[in-house]
Amino acid sequence: MTEDHISSTHPPLPPTTEDDRFAWLRLLRSRRVGISTFYRLMGEHGSAQAALEALPDVARAAGVDGYEICPEGVILKEFKAAKLARARLICRGEPLYPATFKDLPDAPPLFWAVGDTGLLSRPSVAIVGARNASSLGLRMAKTLAGELGQAGYTVVSGLARGIDTAAHIASLQTGTVAVFAGGVDVLYPSENAKLAEDMIAAGGLRISEQPMGLQPQARHFPMRNRLISGLSRAVVVVEAAAKSGSLITAKNALDQGRDVFAVPGHPMDTRASGCNMLIRDGAVLVRNAQDILDEVQSLSGSEPEQADLDLPVAPPPPQPRRSKQETQALHQDILDRLGPSPVSEDQLIRDLNLASSQVSPALTEMELEGRLKRLSGGMLALAV
Repeated sequence: MTEDHISSTHPPLPPTTEDDRFAWLRLLRSRRVGISTFYRLMGEHGSAQAALEALPDVARAAGVDGYEICPEGVILKEFKAAKLARARLICRGEPLYPATFKDLPDAPPLFWAVGDTGLLSRPSVAIVGARNASSLGLRMAKTLAGELGQAGYTVVSGLARGIDTAAHIASLQTGTVAVFAGGVDVLYPSENAKLAEDMIAAGGLRISEQPMGLQPQARHFPMRNRLISGLSRAVVVVEAAAKSGSLITAKNALDQGRDVFAVPGHPMDTRASGCNMLIRDGAVLVRNAQDILDEVQSLSGSEPEQADLDLPVAPPPPQPRRSKQETQALHQDILDRLGPSPVSEDQLIRDLNLASSQVSPALTEMELEGRLKRLSGGMLALAV
């Protein structure tokens, strides 16, 4: 890695005024601006407002004519919806931003929160599992969530049917957080609308990085799952099929350096196949809540984490402007090294044997042009 490599996710200074917060949200909601591009633009231009002003030129340089940033009216509408839902915008670098999010390679620049934001600073354990859970699975989830709550842990889940629902219900009185795949004001599934309201009444919390009012779609759930594991110190899987969203959450947890626990099940029960696979591959087998507490008990007794000031790094010196031919050549070099299988951005930069400050603007141009896509974990792939 070259000395002037600047991470695309290096945290900017938090917004200090309402105008700054408006600009942050407007930049992130602009077309083709994902998390990595948001951080890169902030690093290159110093502020969200400056990045917004530069974005049409960046898009034009990438061959996208007529690019328009997110209209102000869209952001005003989102803030209005947030006010009606009593949602609070939490930006990276602010005191309420969870310390557990800060080490994620794709940490959300901001998210909406409804409820008791004090839960974000408490030690948390996620409990996830099958939507079509068995009676035994539901009982196990309730028992684990209740005992973890009594031991001082906040229980995190996704408000889905089955195991998620059981975990939230059992931890209502001790503290529970639901991470939404859609807007924080969209109570999905509808059968859990009352539970979502009961959570807030009992002092719980709902969070989402998605726009207010957004109806969740299939592609939103993997992104949601990384926040469930990212917010937690450990993830417990109670019943999961071999191919399920719960296993995606478990994989995210492993990638994020979290502990993974799994409740074993009968080999003939497809709802247990995912958990049994996790245990085979090294997850901690769970018989009761004490098995979890034995592994993570030191977390609840640890001193509060020191605040991360998220001090900015000075941006690299501007690179000489590339000619059209040089730009096309670099874009082709990047395309030649990408395929449908994801590759890490750092690995791509090493393969190109160029400085990050040379490659990063080209990646932004190609992303805006729709020729590549960014995935969670700092991964890149060809757009198909």
